[in-house]
Amino acid sequence: MRVSRYLIPTVRENPSDAETVSHRLLIRAGMIRKLAAGIYNYLPLGLRVIRKVENIIREEMNRAGAIEILMPMVLPAELWKESGRWDVYGKELLRFKDRGGREFCLGPTHEEIVTDIVRKEVRSYRQLPLNLYQIQTKFRDEIRPRFGLMRGREFIMKDAYSFDADDEGAERSYQAMYEAYSRIFSRMGLKFVAVEADTGAIGGTSSHEFMVLAESGEAEVVTCSSCGYGANRELAEVAGKEIPFPSGDGIPRPEEVHTPGARTIEEVSSFLGVTPDRLIKTLVFTTDKGEVVVAARGDRTINEVKVKNHLGASWIELAPDEVVRSVTGASTGFAGPLGLSVPVLADFSVLEIQDGVTGANRDDYHLVHVVPGRDFAPQAVSDFRLIEETDPCPRCGSAISITRGIEVGHIFKLGTKYSEAMNAVFLDRDGREKFMVMGCYGIGVGRTVAAAIEQNHDDDGIIFPITIAPFEVIVLPLNMKHERVREVAENLYEALQKRGVEVLYDDREERPGIKFKDADLIGIPFRVTIGEKKAEKGMVEVRKRETGETVDVPVEEAVERIVEAIREEYVRCQGFWKE
Repeated sequence: MRVSRYLIPTVRENPSDAETVSHRLLIRAGMIRKLAAGIYNYLPLGLRVIRKVENIIREEMNRAGAIEILMPMVLPAELWKESGRWDVYGKELLRFKDRGGREFCLGPTHEEIVTDIVRKEVRSYRQLPLNLYQIQTKFRDEIRPRFGLMRGREFIMKDAYSFDADDEGAERSYQAMYEAYSRIFSRMGLKFVAVEADTGAIGGTSSHEFMVLAESGEAEVVTCSSCGYGANRELAEVAGKEIPFPSGDGIPRPEEVHTPGARTIEEVSSFLGVTPDRLIKTLVFTTDKGEVVVAARGDRTINEVKVKNHLGASWIELAPDEVVRSVTGASTGFAGPLGLSVPVLADFSVLEIQDGVTGANRDDYHLVHVVPGRDFAPQAVSDFRLIEETDPCPRCGSAISITRGIEVGHIFKLGTKYSEAMNAVFLDRDGREKFMVMGCYGIGVGRTVAAAIEQNHDDDGIIFPITIAPFEVIVLPLNMKHERVREVAENLYEALQKRGVEVLYDDREERPGIKFKDADLIGIPFRVTIGEKKAEKGMVEVRKRETGETVDVPVEEAVERIVEAIREEYVRCQGFWKE
């Protein structure tokens, strides 16, 4: 492809509304342009990268035995109501009516639709297992779309759905997708980790997220190098200590202390001259199951996801001040777990407090000499907090590390959640009806591109792994008016194309500095530079974008040397390249 005949609208300055590296570089490299909040046009270079990612996904899904289909983006409300998600999915589901008054939504995911297909077409165990996938546009009406392709409203997604006759078959399907995902992200040259995760709005029994490791990641990832344990921090377990409630022997009964204006853990600790680990932090949450109070040690952070999962709630949020007052009789900052009529949950860390301090459920007052178990009885004591790096691995007890990551893929064990709700049944060997056991598996295509850039860039621009780069080589003549330079460039361009190499040929009559900056910005793995002096001597310069390593190569050897370098890069990414 000749640059003079292509659309590559590069930009020198960083866009003012771009917060992340990938967002800035995708715009500067002329790969995307914003149409509306969270909605983007893919320009030619960006679309080439998207298609590269899609092709790798498609090849590995097919290799794993999945079958490609395509479902509509506009979905009827009846199916969502049948599954029970129409009223609980939230405002991210964009609902509307057609001219006949029938309700629809733009598909954020397709569990209901694929279950409807399978329940109508599959009757016997002989037709199972079955795994159907698509690569299709989704829409989720994010309240704060941001970070470019990382959190858009309209996005391209690969979603797959498996149907099995029993739990053992479903586990095999799940493992096949786990392995396929590992191959997919390895072929893209990405550093990633698979971790246990919350199932969220999709539901199901368990799930794994595939995280590309990057300092700019939105999620925190907990890993153990000793046993291989990995989890999203919001789900990571904290090993509970098997200790009884403190006896309270020798500790006076609770006593009110005036603490004017002391609301936070730091303020109360300072005012009373106690360490934060003596405080019993008490938070009030509202959920679809009602209000609940959660207590933890003052130096620990309560994990809303664990509380939600314990309650079996669909949603949870920190209660506003008026709800806190109605539940406790005090404003936020003075709540405590004593004498409440709503359920009280306590984290394991509360059991470590022998003589505690907590809110008195009265403005500007706290209680001292509070003993958990003696002075308040939690409805449940469990793991309700975020894990810290000081905590041991919940599996083997070794040290853990917490890093940041970007979720690019998520696989779920759905069980019979949707098949039961929608009566997706089959006849087993004995002619009995059984519910199909399901799994679902998603990859954010654009999000993966953004994550690759977050992980692979420098001050000059993008450094694409070769398997997803828009082109493999850029041929860059420094002076198109020089006959020998132009001749060598044209010949190399033609010869590389004949060998199956994807070549971008910068045939513009621009200054060398502009060409170099554009080549680095768009992240093409190899650059072949043809200057006047070297061309006259029968030499060209080959530079590897990732390392900056440069070597002079005789013109007659250039094609073979470049092809071999490309092949080595594909091997490094566990990819496939055919001459």
